[in-house]
Amino acid sequence: KRQFRPEFINRLDDVIIFRSLNKNDINQIVSLEIEKVSQRLVEHELSMTITPAAMDLIADLGFNPEMGARPLRRVIQNRIEDPLSDALLAEEFKAGDVIVVDMEMTEDEAEIILRHADETEAEDEEVVAA
Repeated sequence: KRQFRPEFINRLDDVIIFRSLNKNDINQIVSLEIEKVSQRLVEHELSMTITPAAMDLIADLGFNPEMGARPLRRVIQNRIEDPLSDALLAEEFKAGDVIVVDMEMTEDEAEIILRHADETEAEDEEVVAA
């Protein structure tokens, strides 16, 4: 009240205090963002699933204590959407395929990879989609 003019203070209806995000919150946001990407694949007759390890990696890469989950969208675009677009243009995936977003450990870091689902994963995906 000491810093703002009364005209401004009178325009405020309520004060909302936001708590900081935790790991579970970030994982839920990752799930929602991946679902958006998955919905866009439906028009190409493709489905997509993400492994828990890949979800944790995306959550770790996309969370910044100062910025919250803001960098998450960019991480999903750079690590999943861009390689997925390249793979679709190169016709690596065809209609009816189940794409699995997975994590692979290299010598010095973990990477997000896109791969075809094996038979058991494809059957599990069909059961979930039904």
